Amino acid sequence: MKKAFIFPGQASQYVGMGKDLYDQFSIAKTYFDRANEIMKIDLKEICFEGPEEELKKTCVTQPALFVHSVIVAEILKEKGFKPQGIAGHSLGEYSALAAVDAISFEAGLELVKKRSELMYNAGIEKPGTMAAIIGLETEQVNELCKSATDSGIIQPANYNSPGQIVVSGDIAAVKKVIELAEKAGAMKAVELVVSGAFHSPLMEDARQGLKEALEKTSINDTEVPLYSNVEAVAIQDKNKIRDLLFRQLVSPVRWQESMENMIKDGYDQFYEIGPGRVLKGLLKRISRQTPCREIGTADDIRNLENMV
Repeated sequence: MKKAFIFPGQASQYVGMGKDLYDQFSIAKTYFDRANEIMKIDLKEICFEGPEEELKKTCVTQPALFVHSVIVAEILKEKGFKPQGIAGHSLGEYSALAAVDAISFEAGLELVKKRSELMYNAGIEKPGTMAAIIGLETEQVNELCKSATDSGIIQPANYNSPGQIVVSGDIAAVKKVIELAEKAGAMKAVELVVSGAFHSPLMEDARQGLKEALEKTSINDTEVPLYSNVEAVAIQDKNKIRDLLFRQLVSPVRWQESMENMIKDGYDQFYEIGPGRVLKGLLKRISRQTPCREIGTADDIRNLENMV
């Protein structure tokens, strides 16, 4: 079996995430306590107890997902369960890198903290939104975005799976695409609850700050291939990784291509590492015959141990 670990991004968080790990694994206690020191907020309490509105804030969600995912990966590593390849959806790309020691947990969390703050502030400076378009072909959505540019900046942000694309941009332009998508016969076209137009040029104000943070962060070559969001192909070079993390901020997440390329390269067993099962659902739409297990809870880890 050629194992791939895939790491979720925003929208996979939930109140209560990580509490069972904290209660049952010492490494989870260590990492959550370190995270509280780095974040200078009680991230642990927000993850475990909420409120949900607080957890959904970009500057909290991203660090919470990072911490949870890396903890699960570290527990698996202690048990000798490691991937031969990795990928992460948007924020998840940072979790993936920390999971294979390309960046340290502390440096990765500092970087994610900075990134989430920059993205949140960029969303205030240049308000925008995002929308999920379900049931249209990729080319159709691309054309709808072109047709809506007279209303503002708009582009595909996530190529998630066949028939599921997220668009991002100015509020008026996104609403125009929703209207056009409905007329074009989309099964669903719905605005998302987000604090900004992620993976679009409206994040430009965040780029310089992220570039400076990336330059200060020690990044190593990866021991296993990383399939990047921006190019959807395998990379391992630390300088290339740094450049692609920078470009990712305003570029579409090419998730469907990344998964198709991993499958083509021989990965035949996928594990979603972290809270939720969003990526498992996307992979099922991309390749029904490719198995994927979610590993985000203490029970998931025990069930995996019983199988291997």
